[in-house]
Amino acid sequence: MKAVSADPTRIRAAWQGRISGCILGKPVEVLSFQQGLGGLTIYLEDAGALPLRDYVPLQEGSIVDRLGRACCRDHILRAEPDDDINYTVLALTLLEECGACFDVTDVARAWLRLLPAGATWTAERAAYATLLANMDDEFVNGEEPGFDITICSENPYNDWIGAQIRADLYGWVCPGRPALAAELAARDASLSHRGEGVYGAMFVAALGAAIPACPTLDAAVDAALEQIPAGSRAAAAVTFGRGVVGREEAVERLHQEYADLPPVHTLNNLALVVWALLSADGDFSAAVGDAVAAGWDTDCNGATVGGLFGLTGQLIPEHWTAPWNERVGVSLAGQSELPLGRLVTRTMAVAESLGAGRV
Repeated sequence: MKAVSADPTRIRAAWQGRISGCILGKPVEVLSFQQGLGGLTIYLEDAGALPLRDYVPLQEGSIVDRLGRACCRDHILRAEPDDDINYTVLALTLLEECGACFDVTDVARAWLRLLPAGATWTAERAAYATLLANMDDEFVNGEEPGFDITICSENPYNDWIGAQIRADLYGWVCPGRPALAAELAARDASLSHRGEGVYGAMFVAALGAAIPACPTLDAAVDAALEQIPAGSRAAAAVTFGRGVVGREEAVERLHQEYADLPPVHTLNNLALVVWALLSADGDFSAAVGDAVAAGWDTDCNGATVGGLFGLTGQLIPEHWTAPWNERVGVSLAGQSELPLGRLVTRTMAVAESLGAGRV
């Protein structure tokens, strides 16, 4: 596969798709976790929102009303801060500051400097706690760590979805170079994850890099699979998700296959992402809508599918982008809101520098 030039239209659509998909899934995330697919389906049915093809309607007095009103249809003023978008901005900042030669200690320093501990969960929070317990001033200021930083990934959540949601931008800035995208994602992931948790991140990044350079999404999936071990459970999850494309009982099959996993594991959500993306047949609303309505980690899957869809070169429909007015909320140190246009410009600059070998 040959590297291709970064396309600002695709980069913009990737940001738009990721942000819109995240907003779509955010208000029903807790509902999905607490009540499972059944509770999520009942809410959407009662709201007249199935098939899901627009932002989630608000039902007064529901758990969605209490926790997600600002992300419901007719109540959206901006993209509210979310860890999925925090990590995308953080990856962009890391590449701007350190270039493609960053290592896991650079990732750790970026977290300590920019990422509030309270905005982390599961593997990331566990890794952060290990950093706080072992760091010293010299490490924060750029010296080598006085401890084995690999212990940060010794946590009970290191094969959960966290690294997978941090990976997207590494693919966006490496069009046509899935191996490089996977390598960058693996370095980032290794701070908090191991094994399948790392492979999920590598696959998502590699897929994002492959899409602009491949004639079909299926070809891009093949190229991304080459970047992770063929015998891994992550590769099997991709194959399973691909295998239920076009099947009426696909969502039921996914939930049966991964019934023993928590809703925020890498494998079940990875299979769902692949299924939703390949099933959409060029329809963004179907891609993110079906990804979210299928349950598990709804905002993460909506964001990942949306960002990958944006890289296909198709525009994101205006009814998804207009409500949030190009206002992107984040909860990183010194930042509360960023304009979409600036994020696109910064991402293009990194992609062009990588293409020229300057980053």
